[in-house]
Amino acid sequence: MAHKKRRFLIIVILLLFVIYFFVAARPIPREIVLAPKWISSLANNSIKQSDTEPSITRVSPHLTAPFLPFTLGEHFGYVDKSGLFAINKIRTNDIYISQNMWAEFDAEPSIIEIKDAYEETIVKIQDVRGYPILLDNKIFILGSEQNSLSEIGDDGRIKWTYEFGAPLTCIDANAGLIITGSLDGIIEIFNSSGERIYYYVPGGSRYEVILGCAISRDGSHIGIISGIDEQRFLLLERFGSSGGDYRVVYHEYLDIGFRRSVRILFTDEDRRLVFERAGGVSCYNIRTRRGIFIPLDGEVYAIEDSGNHEKNPHDFSQKFFFLVVSNPSSSNEKKLIGVKFPQDRLIYFSQSRASDTDAVFLSASIKSEDVFLGRTGSMLVVGGGSALISFELEEK
Repeated sequence: MAHKKRRFLIIVILLLFVIYFFVAARPIPREIVLAPKWISSLANNSIKQSDTEPSITRVSPHLTAPFLPFTLGEHFGYVDKSGLFAINKIRTNDIYISQNMWAEFDAEPSIIEIKDAYEETIVKIQDVRGYPILLDNKIFILGSEQNSLSEIGDDGRIKWTYEFGAPLTCIDANAGLIITGSLDGIIEIFNSSGERIYYYVPGGSRYEVILGCAISRDGSHIGIISGIDEQRFLLLERFGSSGGDYRVVYHEYLDIGFRRSVRILFTDEDRRLVFERAGGVSCYNIRTRRGIFIPLDGEVYAIEDSGNHEKNPHDFSQKFFFLVVSNPSSSNEKKLIGVKFPQDRLIYFSQSRASDTDAVFLSASIKSEDVFLGRTGSMLVVGGGSALISFELEEK
């Protein structure tokens, strides 16, 4: 009888061990590394792909699109995935550069030439009374008083103009729509014909000013940072059949706010919003209506927003985003921070101020006063001093 009990006990223990092994066991976490690929010198247009290969000067016929636009110190231009420059110029005036177009202009421009990544003039705008803004493959002119906006056609002529009641403080464009925020705390959305289709005043603050705005690539969501004392983050969602109706689906007070423009952007295939807040950034999940606060030691200097635009569900690199944080005690020192998106699960807290200190998987020092940060797919490009350095995200 005792032998049967002992045998039964051994079987139970074995069963419990098997259950524990399959339920509680966890795979060994894989490490994310940045593997260096090439270094391109802005000073002499050379590229070095490894320590064993000599530097080579760029050869234009070997360029491969798409290009990554960059600005670093006095240099600006476009670089391809292999580290070759389509353009590498020293700027003498102000510069506005986008994915496919750029323009250099002085304080009071009379003529502005919009050029492409091969330095060919595509549009010449005469009798200019403002400054260029290049968004959503469109050309806009922001009035010299910052209270008017005009779209420019392919012939260099004005297609439409809209006059605002106060200076603009932010602008974004996607899906043929333009969103603007102004000093008097008003959000407005315009269609491709320049017709205002939406008007909204967030309010709720002692000083009603819009400090940041973003519109998703399909135009279905709007992110807003508004007000001073108190400052708020708002998410608006489009509803109805007219295409110009949005309603607030989430808002949150941000405690200590900024008295300057605030970075806010859609990322991760428009599934999330990332925005600055005191002491770090918040990453808000649109599907779950929840967010995570990621504390950072320093002020956000740059956030890359181009790495998750290539639809590939099997690409592990789409699980991350990168930013650069400045050192408040030294203008010559920055930190490159890698952040892993929180898992798509329902998180049981009500606001994005809940912290996730484990989200940061990389922190590296950069010794440079000026820093560039860009990304295309799994390739991350970091610029400092007079060089661009490419890294490939790898999982080991």
